[in-house]
Amino acid sequence: MDNAGKEREAVQLMAEAEKRVKASHSFLRGLFGGNTRIEEACEMYTRAANMFKMAKNWSVICLLQLQEMHFVWQPSSTCSFRANMILLPALWTLETLTKRQTLKGRFTIAAKHHITIAEIYETELVDIEKAIAHYEQSADYYKGEESNSSANKCLLKVAAYAAQLEQYQKAIEIYEQVGANTMDNPLLKYSAKDYFFKAALCHFIVDELNAKLALEKYEEMFPAFTDSRECKLLKKLLEAHEEQNSEAYTEAVKEFDSISRLDQWLTTMLLRIKKSIQGDGEGDGDLK
Repeated sequence: MDNAGKEREAVQLMAEAEKRVKASHSFLRGLFGGNTRIEEACEMYTRAANMFKMAKNWSVICLLQLQEMHFVWQPSSTCSFRANMILLPALWTLETLTKRQTLKGRFTIAAKHHITIAEIYETELVDIEKAIAHYEQSADYYKGEESNSSANKCLLKVAAYAAQLEQYQKAIEIYEQVGANTMDNPLLKYSAKDYFFKAALCHFIVDELNAKLALEKYEEMFPAFTDSRECKLLKKLLEAHEEQNSEAYTEAVKEFDSISRLDQWLTTMLLRIKKSIQGDGEGDGDLK
C-alpha cells in the first residue's frame, strides 16, 4: 500500500472513531456502554496515528495523539495516568514539530502550534505560567507575519492571566497596547473601550490615583470612551472608593451588571478593589 492509500485508511479510521465518540454522548450511554465506545474510539485514533506515521504525515499524528488524550481523560487516577501517557508524548511531538516549522520559516503554522500547546497547559495541566509563555511566543510569531488580529487574541489571553496572577503592570501594558491598536480601526474600535476599561481596573487595584490618571489619559486618547458605560462605571467606582462607601460601590456595579453581565474576570477584579474599601478584606466578599 502506498502512502496515499495509508492516509485514506487512516482517514476512514478517524471517521469511525468520531462516530463512536458521538454515540457515547447519547442519552442512554450509561446503559449501553458509553465508556466502551470511547475506548474503541481511542484505539481507532491510535491505529489512524500509526497509519499516518507509516505515511510519514507527522503533523496529523500529533493532532491525533491530542485528540485521543481528550477522550481518555477521566476523573479516576487510572484514567488520568493513561491520559498522561498520551498527553506528554503528544506535547513533546507538538513542540518538536513547532521547532521544525520555525526553522523552515513557517511562523504562522508555528504560532498555531504554540496556541495548541498553551491550551493544553491551560485546560488539561493547569500550568498557567507555561500557557502564558506559549501564548506570548505565538503572539510574537503572528506579529512577525503581520497577523495583528491573531497576535492581539494571544496577547489578550496573556493579559487576562497576568492580572489574575497579580502581574498588573504586565496586564496594563498589553491592554493599553491592544486598545491603542484597535481604536482607529472601524471594525474593531468598539472593543477598545473594553481594553481601556480592563487596564483602568488593573490600575485601580494598585492605586486609586493611578486609576484616575489612566482614565484621563484614555479619555484623551479615545474620546468615544467618555460616553461608554464602562467609563461612567469607573468614575462612580472612583468616587465611591474615595469616600470609602462600600454601598455606593456595590450599587454602581449592580447597575452595570443589570445591563452588561459581568464575567468571572471582571468580577474578580472588582472584588479585589472592593476589599480595599472594606478594609483589609473585611466583609462578605460579594458584589451584591
